[in-house]
Amino acid sequence: MCFMKKIQASAFLESLQTDTRQIMLRVARLKQLPASRLVQQPGEGRWSVAQVVEHLNTYGRYYLPKLQESISNANSKPTEWFVPGWLGGYFTNSMKPKPDGTIGNKMKAFKGHIPHPEIDPIKVLDEFEQQEVLLLQLLDKAQHVNINRIRIPVSIASFIKLKLGDTFGFIIAHHQRHFVQIENIITLAH
Repeated sequence: MCFMKKIQASAFLESLQTDTRQIMLRVARLKQLPASRLVQQPGEGRWSVAQVVEHLNTYGRYYLPKLQESISNANSKPTEWFVPGWLGGYFTNSMKPKPDGTIGNKMKAFKGHIPHPEIDPIKVLDEFEQQEVLLLQLLDKAQHVNINRIRIPVSIASFIKLKLGDTFGFIIAHHQRHFVQIENIITLAH
């Protein structure tokens, strides 16, 4: 298991903001595709672009309010260093695409995070775009709190809590992972 070393907290949060902005640029490109391409499934039982984005929306609906509340209620001062927790680091690293841009281990979506095939792709993309704007704002606000001390319950088991910094890292790695999937879907459907 690879343990992440401590990193300057402000640099860590800024890198996550950069990653989020890159995802937002990719969303803007998706919004230029015809709706029919966004709902086209690349194969039997495989998700369309809109379904992948809706899957991400389900996690945003859970995590963003929790992040917002935790940051708003925090009475901690910012820390100079972020030290990823072993579990948070593991979750984030297992979610991240490989350096060559491929997805390593395939994972099944958890109940409650499996999107319905009949969805409005425009509404789905608009919601995700709004979630990304909020995520950027929360990353900015996180510069003013201790991202090691604040804990966020994970969506699949609320008794497990990750550091705020790990939660941000996991969410963004999850987005990156699924945008690799989206690129693959677009390539297959072309």
